[in-house]
Amino acid sequence: MSAGRRPGAPQETGAAVPAAVPPGSRPPKPRKSKAGRERRTRAFLRRPGFRMLFLLPAGAALLVGLNAGLQLMGADAPLKLDRFPEIHGMLLVLGFVGTVIALERSVALGRAAGYLSPALLGLSGLFMISPLPLPVGKLVLLAGTIAMLLVYVPLWRRQRDNVVLIQVLGGVAAVGAAALWVRVPDVAVLLPFLIGFVVLTIAGERLELARIGITSPRAEPILTLLAFAMTISTVATLLWPAGGYPLFGLSLLAIVAWLAGYDAARKTIRGQGLPRYIAACLLAGYGWLAIAGVVLALHDRTLDGAAYDAVLHAVFLGFTISMIMAHASVILPAVLRKPLPYTELFWVPAVLLQASLLLRLGLGDAAGIHGAWVAGGVLNVISLLLFAVMAVWQATHPPKAVA
Repeated sequence: MSAGRRPGAPQETGAAVPAAVPPGSRPPKPRKSKAGRERRTRAFLRRPGFRMLFLLPAGAALLVGLNAGLQLMGADAPLKLDRFPEIHGMLLVLGFVGTVIALERSVALGRAAGYLSPALLGLSGLFMISPLPLPVGKLVLLAGTIAMLLVYVPLWRRQRDNVVLIQVLGGVAAVGAAALWVRVPDVAVLLPFLIGFVVLTIAGERLELARIGITSPRAEPILTLLAFAMTISTVATLLWPAGGYPLFGLSLLAIVAWLAGYDAARKTIRGQGLPRYIAACLLAGYGWLAIAGVVLALHDRTLDGAAYDAVLHAVFLGFTISMIMAHASVILPAVLRKPLPYTELFWVPAVLLQASLLLRLGLGDAAGIHGAWVAGGVLNVISLLLFAVMAVWQATHPPKAVA
């Protein structure tokens, strides 16, 4: 026994001796480990209900944006407000499509901070719709695009890949569009930036999916160079329209050629069921994007009139919505952890979208037949709503397994 040690006292071993708990009181709870908190956070972020919250404002942006489109055409829109035509384009491209893309990227990142981007983009749409001053919605939209761009920073550190780099350039275009819209009310001036956002983001996704079938070592570097060319020409349309617009149109056509040349859709179109449906939507989207590229390449200034309408809807309906229709059966399970079973009825809204665009752009914009332009626009809205309703139904009413 060492000197000074009382009999019965605990031996000093370097470990802390817990203090005596007073009678009738509860012992202190053990501290939760950092790893445990991270597991619970990841589990919460994976909950379908949590992720669905971000799609609700995106759905509101879609509905109000379509309503604004009807109002712009002079059709019988359910709601008519003076602000709707002004926010129509930005609400659909960044409020709806931007929120969906940001949510998908946040899911890929897997961190709570990443969800700031879809939250801000969704809120910006609600603010634009609300009676709040429009600059409030514009500033929140800008913050949302910046947050979306920042999500790519850890993704790039995790995987220094051409896929991420191309999508980063798309994010830069989104920030440029939102920043310019704060001071420039004319969306026609921002059109190349909005096109760059959706085209480069989707091109990066298609590159990732097409890698298995790509044998040429030059394919990825070529698409990356084309993405930089599009980004440079996008800025040129603002600073030097006479040369910028033709260059932008040519870069767009070059990306279309790459997508059509390397995409497996050229082969799977001869298949059956879901692969054939996806391939048909993809190839149709590439066709509409090529039309937009030709129109842009033939102009030397900001688009207006029929040319503006044709490019706007060829890109954001013909290309973007066709891509969403094609990828919905893949995106929804990945984002919401809920299956979206394929049904042949999906062909109905897909075919209706293509036919309505032919009517609107072919007879409406090209031939100048106003009735065809309005009818085509109304059918555009019906095709989108029909697909949305069918997708929600399929996701919430999965087919019963056969015993």
